[in-house]
Amino acid sequence: MPQLSEDEPLTRRETVPAQSRSVPETAPPRSAYIHVPFCKHRCGYCDFAIIAGRDDLVQSYLQAIATELSWLETPRPIETLYFGGGTPSHLNPAQLAALCDTVLRWHPLVANHEWTVEANPESLDRDKIQLLTEKGVTRVSLGVQSLDDAKLLTLDRRHRSEEVTRCVQLARDAGLQVSIDLIFAAPGETLEDWQRDLRAALQLQPDHLSTYGLTWERGTPFTKRRDAGELQPAEEELDRQMYATAIDTLAGAGFEHYEVSNFAQPGKRSRHNEVYWAGKEYFASGPGAARYVGGVRETNHRSTTTYLKRVLAGESPVFEREQLNDEARARERLILGLRRLEGVDRDEFAALTGYTIGSLAGDALGNFKSLGLLQDAGPRLKLTREGLFVSDALWPELL
Repeated sequence: MPQLSEDEPLTRRETVPAQSRSVPETAPPRSAYIHVPFCKHRCGYCDFAIIAGRDDLVQSYLQAIATELSWLETPRPIETLYFGGGTPSHLNPAQLAALCDTVLRWHPLVANHEWTVEANPESLDRDKIQLLTEKGVTRVSLGVQSLDDAKLLTLDRRHRSEEVTRCVQLARDAGLQVSIDLIFAAPGETLEDWQRDLRAALQLQPDHLSTYGLTWERGTPFTKRRDAGELQPAEEELDRQMYATAIDTLAGAGFEHYEVSNFAQPGKRSRHNEVYWAGKEYFASGPGAARYVGGVRETNHRSTTTYLKRVLAGESPVFEREQLNDEARARERLILGLRRLEGVDRDEFAALTGYTIGSLAGDALGNFKSLGLLQDAGPRLKLTREGLFVSDALWPELL
């Protein structure tokens, strides 16, 4: 297949002969996501597909998940499983056990699997951790967001730092890997505050860390308060400094920066999330869940009540459906690949997609290179450090 060499301009356009282009994957996915929408409280910045204060719907949800999964018709073995939310740990032990058993019936786990369950510190205790461990969970992802109690109040969180420490220790005692999420650029937060937060997080010795700048989603209470002048977003330069500080601090502590927002101790990457970033296919069930199977993307309705009504009536919960053609699949794989710090290998990309990188986005990529946002690293194309700071602004150009 014709390829761009390391020193050839990205503006040179080349195509792979049509007959050699890839076709949609025929092997079934080996990963599955289960969305658990229940929360005790909706945080002011949250725009996820959740429902708060409606524990009366849990049993109907469990029935609906069982029904939706039964439409698979036959069990689909998987290597990675992820319970996200919402707050999966909000379910009581009996409900959590029922969900695990239902999912494992349709998605049996192979040897050396990875199974992650998201949890909030205030809703995770020794009994639930023991239950999850017995079911086969290998990893918990804690919605920590901060280890500073004042910042947690600002972020409208319901736990406190001492509960985070307790949960991490319980998980470690059970032999589980621990991942924690942190938010930076909260209203009123200084660079020094963020540096203290990072140091406190490192003292917990997590296996994995994800860091996210606070986003102001349309329609959320935070955004409404911002528009009313009650909350002040961090300045763009401060946001940038905080992200740079995270990169440098975590690298100095031995973490591998392997995706724009994700850092891991050696050998402790999120295997499930790497499925997404590699452009591979995956199953998904639950309200708001998005799956990618057979070259088709489907997203269930975000409303929990609408999802329940449809599934329990025997109707499809799918709200959006998109059949990706070969070019769309290739462009998506390029964007996802560039989110990873290792970047995209040109030869591998062409072999997987049937397109060269230059044929898809030569002009845009050439521009990004001239701006110092992308670099050639041998046969690989990858974001520069400067590119990391503005990566989200690059992707529309590639689509």
